[in-house]
Amino acid sequence: MNVLDFVNAFFSDSAHWHGYDGIPARLGEHVQYTLEALALAAAIGLPVGLVTGHYGRGGNALSLVATAGRALPSFGLLVLMTTLLGFGMLPVMIPLVVLAVPPILVTTYEAMRSVDPSPVDAARGMGMQESRILLQVELPVALPLILSGLRSAAIQIVSTATIAAYVSLGGLGRYIVDGLYQRNYEKVVGGATLVAVLALVTLALFWAVARVAVSPGVRRR
Repeated sequence: MNVLDFVNAFFSDSAHWHGYDGIPARLGEHVQYTLEALALAAAIGLPVGLVTGHYGRGGNALSLVATAGRALPSFGLLVLMTTLLGFGMLPVMIPLVVLAVPPILVTTYEAMRSVDPSPVDAARGMGMQESRILLQVELPVALPLILSGLRSAAIQIVSTATIAAYVSLGGLGRYIVDGLYQRNYEKVVGGATLVAVLALVTLALFWAVARVAVSPGVRRR
């Protein structure tokens, strides 16, 4: 059997569409892990990137933090956290958040630094507060690049959240891990296909968000 045969056999099997191990249930778990990790990473990366980018300080430190975060192996960190903290969601969230923070942090900083300083100087000359300058002048212009950082982080989380299955949690990685253990390559290929499709759907969602959230004038730049 080739890959297409495995894919067809997996999705045509009605047993894969029902129950706790069905595609809807596993997909829901995977999306839940992704949203939780992305929300935590954004809560860390966005404020730090926005503030440091606005004031233009700390760029080198952010680069060092981002490089260190990217250098950490997610699976190795998962094993370490599970050893220290035991089984559960926390040991899974930590490597996913560590993976997602660097692209959000660095891209947000660079987005803020790429804003034309002329309108910023004009806003300061008019007496606007720094918080209003950040949110009303810089953020709308920097938003496309910020969204690209969030998109990159989301794609990485979707692809890496399969590690949750290695510590007895669910998600689409369950098909891959169980399939390898059972030597059921139909299940392995089906799970990998679902992860790839979810990554493509994530790309489409961020494209749609950018079309709605970014003003037409900024998109044409």
